[in-house]
Amino acid sequence: MSPTSPIRAVLALLLAAAPAGPTRAQVSEPVSEQLPTQAQARRQAPALAVPPAPEPPPIQSDEARLLPVLASRGMVSSQDALATRVGVEILRKGGNAVDAAVAVGFALAVTLPRAGNLGGGGFMMVHRAAAEDRVADTIAIDYRETAPAASTADMFLNPQGEPDRAASTRSGKAVGVPGTVRGLAEAHRRYGSGKFTLAELIAPAERLARDGIPVESGLADSLPRAAGLLGQWPSSRAVFFEGGHVLPRGATLRQTDLADTLKAIAERGPDAFYEGPIAQKIAAAVQGAGGIMTAADLAAYRPEIRTPVRGRYRGYEIVSMPPPSSGGVHLIEILNILEGYDLAGMGAGSAGALHMLAEAMKPAYADRATWLGDPARTKVPVAGLTAKAYAATLREKIDPERAKTAAEVSAGNPLPHESDQTTHFSVVDAEGNAVSNTYTLNFSYGIGLVAEGTGVLLNNEMDDFSAKTGARNAYGLVGGEANAVAPGARPLSSMTPTFVFRDGKLFLVTGSPGGSRIITTVLQVIVNVLDFRMNLAQAVAAPRIHHQWQPDVLMAEEGISPDTLALLRAKGHNVKVGATSGSANSVMAEDGLLAGASDPRQRGTLAEGP
Repeated sequence: MSPTSPIRAVLALLLAAAPAGPTRAQVSEPVSEQLPTQAQARRQAPALAVPPAPEPPPIQSDEARLLPVLASRGMVSSQDALATRVGVEILRKGGNAVDAAVAVGFALAVTLPRAGNLGGGGFMMVHRAAAEDRVADTIAIDYRETAPAASTADMFLNPQGEPDRAASTRSGKAVGVPGTVRGLAEAHRRYGSGKFTLAELIAPAERLARDGIPVESGLADSLPRAAGLLGQWPSSRAVFFEGGHVLPRGATLRQTDLADTLKAIAERGPDAFYEGPIAQKIAAAVQGAGGIMTAADLAAYRPEIRTPVRGRYRGYEIVSMPPPSSGGVHLIEILNILEGYDLAGMGAGSAGALHMLAEAMKPAYADRATWLGDPARTKVPVAGLTAKAYAATLREKIDPERAKTAAEVSAGNPLPHESDQTTHFSVVDAEGNAVSNTYTLNFSYGIGLVAEGTGVLLNNEMDDFSAKTGARNAYGLVGGEANAVAPGARPLSSMTPTFVFRDGKLFLVTGSPGGSRIITTVLQVIVNVLDFRMNLAQAVAAPRIHHQWQPDVLMAEEGISPDTLALLRAKGHNVKVGATSGSANSVMAEDGLLAGASDPRQRGTLAEGP
């Protein structure tokens, strides 16, 4: 990526005039007509009478059709029941939320191989209830994958200069340097209770891998769909196939090599994964598939501790993941826009409320395309994007009766995103410590390649970079220069692990998989709870919509009334009813109780307390 490119030149001019932002998160606030400073926006925007915040929903209601799980000494909600129970057992034995989350993270690498992982990466939000420093009570751990040192901006272009989709999704070049093992180990080292060694937290995952797990629920659903992907690699066939077919429902999946890898990490710590024989086998597998990762790339990997982004919505504090995730920034931006509307008065699931949600989503995704990238390589205007006054200028442009087309919304270059096969889990302990964690291999089972002798499935996160400015990716989105491939860069993400606080106390822990729909999934869980007073089970299960600016389509889940969809079409929305969105496994705290809700969109999910 050339330092004299047009986008960088414009950004340089904007940033030269901008006041310095928080150095920890490497952000600043550009001065421009498109993105005004907070002071400029205050002068431009009219005063707004914000509707009062509704009372929070009761944590338990006998009248509700769906009810959350209740507990008082902790809660784990994840996409896999076996992994949830691993975390619950750690809480039962006196571990804190971080201890339980680390154990769940390693267990999901065994029980949910399509998304749980050692060979991928993600983001973890940690809340420490007893922290004396209010600013430091919540921490963001970035263990996103990085591009190998030999990466180049044009590495995913064919000889004609056009994107080679297969190279960025199904070859060894698609594999980013994995961050999960160092990320989970770093969370344990910094924020664990001290009652458990890392080896003790890994031990349940090792047992599950060595003894085997039943092929049922989501695993049984996903294996046949991934048969062609896994079947092309002999090392993957050895794990997931029985004869000429993937393991059938009712079989036992044993992962002996993965168990040995987990044992090595337990005995020698994360260095056992990033240096020595395991690292050499991973690098050899990547290179054998045409990739460029080396053992030196693995040895050099380190997670980053970042400052979360913060906002307020109807009196509640929203704390979420900062760049290189776009999730927290644009979650807060959309909530800021919505705060000016009486959504509760419109009613949950009404055409009016859904219209406002969709129209607030569009400019946020246009901003995501223009401004977001790896904060180590591009200045991200977090303060400006999350300013209430800036949201007011966007709100002025929304017509309550007519949907704007994508061409009418300020447009930049949309960016790639994770596939649906990410996974999220939420953990809260009895003291109020909490973890919100989202991690992924990108596509289901990554590139489908198990590194020979390690049991580790490899990611295809390099597809989350832009192959070429202006080119559309596998999801029909256009790539932007700010997210170009560069050595050591972290690709932009939509993952949005989030906390919500009420009067300074933890109220809600949530997040989701879902690719570009992650942000809007988390948004709707929060709006369902805070605006529509749904209990947590109702908020997670309610039908969702999604609009990401481009393509110009309002995606809707089944369950929204046909009459409502007709009203939305009458307002000009291009509505398409299709696939379900996300798996928002969440926990809510209120009145000394914890409510847990696992998402019913996936089989085998579980929320449970000790």
